[in-house]
Parts: sequence; C-alpha cells; structure tokens
Amino acid sequence: MRTALITGANKGIGFETAKQLAQKGFYVFITARDATKGENAVEQLKQQGLANISFVEMDIASASSIQTAKGKVASQTDTLDVLINNAGIRGNGPQAASVIDITDVRRVFETNFFGTVQVTQAFMPLLKLSDEPRIVNVTSDLASLTLHNDPSWRYYAFKGAAYGPSKTALNAYTVSLAYELKDTAFKVNAVNPGYTATDFNNNMGTKKVEDAAQIIVQYATLDKDGPTGKFVSDYGESPW
Repeated sequence: MRTALITGANKGIGFETAKQLAQKGFYVFITARDATKGENAVEQLKQQGLANISFVEMDIASASSIQTAKGKVASQTDTLDVLINNAGIRGNGPQAASVIDITDVRRVFETNFFGTVQVTQAFMPLLKLSDEPRIVNVTSDLASLTLHNDPSWRYYAFKGAAYGPSKTALNAYTVSLAYELKDTAFKVNAVNPGYTATDFNNNMGTKKVEDAAQIIVQYATLDKDGPTGKFVSDYGESPW
C-alpha cells in the first residue's frame, strides 16, 4: 500500500485531501498540532469506512516535534511515497508592509516556510526509498509576484507583508528542491488549491474543499512523465 503524509490535515483542504487519497487506496498519516483535533479527524474518516488512516501529532514550527513525528511514521512504514506540505497560518491582519510587527512576519514564516523546509528535510530519507516519491507544497495565488503587479488581477488589492511573501518563499524553495532532484524519480510542485471556503478565511472562499483537494491529489499522484518544479492552479500553470 502506498503511503502519504499530510501536514495540517485535521480540517479543511488537508482533511479532504486525506479523504480523497485514502479513497484511492493510500495509507494516510494525518498530522496536526492539536492531538484531540487530529484524533477526531481520523475518527470521522474511519466512520466513513476509511480504515487506512492514522494520526501523528506534529507542530511543524517545532524541530523536536517534527523529529518525534518522523520517528513514529518510520516505525509504521519503511517508505513514504507522498508528502503534502499543507499546514500554514494566515497571520494577523492587516499586514501593511510599512507598519507590520516584525514578530508577526517571523511567526508566519516560521510555519509557512521554515517549518515546511524542516518537515521536507526530515522526511526526505523515507521519501528517497519510494519508487515514485511526490512532494506537493500547498501555495497560494498570493505567492505570485507577477500577478501582484497586474492591476487587472482580481486579487490585486490583496497585498500583505507576511502571508503572501511566505508563500513566495515557499515557491522559491520548491524550484530549488525540484532542480536538486531533477535527475531522480521525484516530482516536486507548488500547488495552489484556490480561494476555498474554510476556517482559514472565515469561509469566505468561493471554492468547495472537495474541488480544491482534487488538484492537490492530482499532483500527489503524478505518473513518471508528470511535471516537476511547477507552480500550478486548477486553471493551469501559474505565473511566478
């Protein structure tokens, strides 16, 4: 059975992604900072007939928590086929560049960027043992510097000095990692699920989680001829 690990998967897009991958026959490790919420998420999926799910507590902003989680996963599987870096925080708002508290910027980057890098590095040994390892870094439209400079873009006014830049940095890391692994079986991509109605945005998004998760699952299950090092959305390849 192929295996997948999804960070921040106790609710929203991460939860739905876990559900869809489990339905495809993957054994899915759900991670979350809050053990109670994580266990409840697993129980919900098991009540829907999905037994191939388990919870691993992990705070991606904590190096020690990541290492502990890695040990638990490694005790249950010899390989990891898919890593989906979904966990992220929005940070406090507004995020005006001239006045934002640098502590808030650091806090957002600690999770969205540094945490994701640490998780990826920690699980790399298990991923390298897979025949077809896949890494999906969940990103956002707001990561695109090209779109941010286009006055006709529908989200042109959605500027900020923490969340968007943290995802831009994540995109840059994706490019670097994909290049490093270009001569291997890895596929590494930055995937934007779109503006989805979740707790993350007070359910103001325009997409359903079922639809948002589909593109993440698509890139988590690419075949050997699939793309790598791309920034993609459900409407196609996105501009950096």
